Amino acid sequence: MTDRNAVIMVTGAAGFIGSCMVGYLNREGYKKIIIVDDFSEADKKQNYIGKEFNLEIERADLFNWLRKNPVEVDFVFHLGARTDTTEFNYSIHEELNVEYSKKIWNYCTEKNIPLVYASSAATYGSGELGYSDAHEIVEKLQPLNPYGVSKNEFDKWALSQSRSQPSSQPPFWAGLKFFNVYGPNEYHKARMASVIFHSFNQIKEKGKVRLFKSHHPGYKDGEQLRDFIYVNDVIAVCYWFMQKSTASGEVPASGLYNLGTGKARSFNDLVTSIYSALDKDANIEYIDTPADIRDKYQYFTEADMDKLRNAGYNAEFYSLEKGVEDYVKKYLAGYIYF
Repeated sequence: MTDRNAVIMVTGAAGFIGSCMVGYLNREGYKKIIIVDDFSEADKKQNYIGKEFNLEIERADLFNWLRKNPVEVDFVFHLGARTDTTEFNYSIHEELNVEYSKKIWNYCTEKNIPLVYASSAATYGSGELGYSDAHEIVEKLQPLNPYGVSKNEFDKWALSQSRSQPSSQPPFWAGLKFFNVYGPNEYHKARMASVIFHSFNQIKEKGKVRLFKSHHPGYKDGEQLRDFIYVNDVIAVCYWFMQKSTASGEVPASGLYNLGTGKARSFNDLVTSIYSALDKDANIEYIDTPADIRDKYQYFTEADMDKLRNAGYNAEFYSLEKGVEDYVKKYLAGYIYF
């Protein structure tokens, strides 16, 4: 989409990835943005202050507002969600991650608007079926927590809509299965912020980092493996889908896409990278994993990135070391916002 006067809606715009998306769009020259979120949370305000947008709409009021104000929207990034993996009341996830997402989908379908939405690697559960984003395995996945279940339920619903008939889906859609995203603007996320954020603060306060022990015989302490992806890469891929899906020429196939680096790294590697960025020697202590998440813990995640690469995305992802260095030196050191 080369028209910088295009109107773009971003849900979750006060949150971590959504606010970074708005900042990225501003840098690319897009200012006609509708931001949607629960703006009552004061600790999110810094995420969107200073960014340029046309309208700010409360999440709960969005669909009533759209009915009364028939604005012409050109693209939707649906990045809002309840992301707390320690919230075990499924009805909360169902309302925000499933039913609200259906309303976004139906709005985009009715108005013929391309859609990119946030799914999650939490849909893969313990990874017993691997980490392929092939559509045929979605029905078989067994997520480990209500958050993952809700994301998978919406993915299943989206695929069922897309299989029925063209009139049941947006002109283009992509559900992006975010792996372990880290980066600026996550400062408000408390317990759910990245291990990098928490580790950096532990180093500042105590000079050492506490990591969870392994409670799995196949992994040593700190050697649990995750696919960590820098938020700069996440929003670059989101933007690429917008550009490709609204330009003339070949458009990527609609569907689910993994969004990780394709390279699993250990928590020990991650923490060592933080110490390196700070020019300090690593000091790590291992503690028991909290009982409330111990049996829901993922010991290995690694995105199969073939589908995205085959669709034509060829930019290089940040390595863990480069991403951590950028995050620590440009943002965390001064709590700078993207």
